[in-house]
Amino acid sequence: MGPATLCPSCRHPMAPHRFERKPLGTVELDLCFSCQSIWFDEFESVQITPGGIIELFKLIHEHRDDQRLPLRDTLQCPRCNEPLLHGLDVAKGGRFNYHRCLQKHGRFTTFSQFMIEKGFVRQLTPVEIEELKSRVQVIRCGSCGAPVDIRNENACGHCRSPITILDPQAVEQALAGYHQAEVKRTAPNPEALADAILLAERERSRRQREKDGFLERDIGDLVVSGLEVVFDSFRR
Repeated sequence: MGPATLCPSCRHPMAPHRFERKPLGTVELDLCFSCQSIWFDEFESVQITPGGIIELFKLIHEHRDDQRLPLRDTLQCPRCNEPLLHGLDVAKGGRFNYHRCLQKHGRFTTFSQFMIEKGFVRQLTPVEIEELKSRVQVIRCGSCGAPVDIRNENACGHCRSPITILDPQAVEQALAGYHQAEVKRTAPNPEALADAILLAERERSRRQREKDGFLERDIGDLVVSGLEVVFDSFRR
């Protein structure tokens, strides 16, 4: 095990957590619950399985009430200590912010921005922001916790994150979509299953013929063999 990954903002050790990786194996992500943020080594953000994303969302939800620290003005790469460059991208939930290493070591993103990227959170529309202005003047940024005067700003002046809302309907739709994708991903392929059953039976028959001196033997129960293959595929 290597040295702990230091948070690009508070510089405290981040907590490693493992999630399922596509197509096999696991991916280890580094999380800072004080800064409500994640460090992704290169390509890790797209390697998590749908089931892994659901588990990560549940973990973020469990720590929703943890003490939140505002992000520092200068964020450092935990691999090379060089300053991270602010980036902006677009996903189904709207625009999301992140900070990336120019040396391609990875990227740093807050929980709320990750949830925008994955469809759990959506941006407020201009109409919703105007309605909010009539009732509320200052809110807390969902990414870094800094105050945002929504009478004058449509995004956080500290980390430039857009004003977002955790929409229960968006969460429900996202969870349903990831659950469906996970079921589809883990479902055994019928053709591969049939080939595996026949291959297992041929191998079993060969061993039995060797054992019995090449005496003929009836083929085994394909249902039982199929169940064995299915359970093996789920264990993988």
